[in-house]
Parts: sequence; C-alpha cells; structure tokens
Amino acid sequence: MYIAKSLILFSLSFVLSEPRQAEDRLVQKDSVYTYYKGSADGVGKFYMGREIAQVMGFSGAEWLERDTRQQEENVRLAIQNLPISAKSVIADIGAGTGYYTFRIAPKIPHGKVYAVELQNEAINFLTKKAKEINASNVDVIKGTAISPNLPDNSTDLAIMVDVYHELAYPHEYLQALRRALKPNGKILLLEYRGEDPNVPIKTLHKTTVAQVNKEMAANNFKLITDKEFLPIQHFLVYQKR
Repeated sequence: MYIAKSLILFSLSFVLSEPRQAEDRLVQKDSVYTYYKGSADGVGKFYMGREIAQVMGFSGAEWLERDTRQQEENVRLAIQNLPISAKSVIADIGAGTGYYTFRIAPKIPHGKVYAVELQNEAINFLTKKAKEINASNVDVIKGTAISPNLPDNSTDLAIMVDVYHELAYPHEYLQALRRALKPNGKILLLEYRGEDPNVPIKTLHKTTVAQVNKEMAANNFKLITDKEFLPIQHFLVYQKR
C-alpha cells in the first residue's frame, strides 16, 4: 500500500491539545463518560465503550500539508462529494492548517467557511493564511473542547476530518453542533476505517461505522449517507433528527 509511513505515527486532528481544566469544571464527569487506566494511545476516558484517543499538537502541521496526501486520501474526491452549494455555510472543525478549509472556500463563493480551532498556533496560522491568499469567505473561530463557538442556526454542514475520535467531550460537542446547525444541517465525518485491519493506523485513531452510528444516534443524529469511495476513510453524513 502506498500510504506514507508517517500515517502510522500521526492523526489529522488539532482539536484538543490545550489544557482541559476549564472544560472539566463545566462537565459532570459521572454523566456520560467512564474512566479507566488509559491505553498507550488513549486518555483513559471512554464514551459509549470507546476510548478517546490522544491528540498531537501543531508541531505536526507540515505533515498535514505533505505532498503525498492527495494520493493517500484522495482529498479532491472527498471535496467533490460534499453536500454543498455555492451559498453553503461550512464549519471545518479542527481545521489545523486549513488543508480542507482553503480548498472548500472557492467552491462556495456566496457562502462561508468557519475554520474552527482550539490551539492558538493554529488560529494564528489560519488567520495569516486567509489574509495572504485573500480568502474573504473564511472566518477563523476559536472554539473550546466542548463547543465550536459557532452562532446558533448558522451552519449547513460541519465537517470533521479525522477529528471526531479525539474529541475530549463528544457528547457536549455534538450537542453544541446541533445548536449551530440549521434545521436541515448535516455533519460529515471522515474517519479511518476501523473495520479494516489493513489500514495502517493505530487502533484508537480508527473508527467503525457501527460505533459512530451508536454515538451519533445518542445525540439525535441519523446516518443519511455512507460512501466508501475513499482509499482509507469512511465518508459518513449525518443529519439532525
């Protein structure tokens, strides 16, 4: 398989590397999560039987922009299949370097992309790049571990590219996204296939459709599209019930 060796070492998300103490004070720890000794790649926190994965920091930014990414993941095909129009409002959750953000923005000339990030380094990077390339329809948003901090009823589609499995508070985050989505709003998850042992990614950085369906259903989202056309990722679209 042509997948870069670095795929084994990294995941794509930049959502949750900053301290979580503030969010911990806002979340009831005995509500929907359980806690056990963590595995090598996990945080010891479980949601509906799934251990939440650790996250790398912004030091891996160059890997997100690697020359081989298109070949490995077929990003162009993923973007071609986004359920969007020229007027759509998109939220790129865990935008990182904006690899998806700045490729989506030209396709929605009358719309907007919210590039949502948590880390200050990523916020600064995205803000600077948006100005450099004059991406006037990109708004950089500083989120938290429990919320993207998006306006209510503002967003047509929220995308998470290999991000969901690392959300520190998936229940709270999905509820916040529900509020941000329009009545027919959708969530797109691109996640490495946990069902396929040949995908050379650490176990906690892959997910199965069955597990994600269970978690999304618990937060009142239903699966409306399951496409398996990408080389190593699921393409899962969920809509508000």
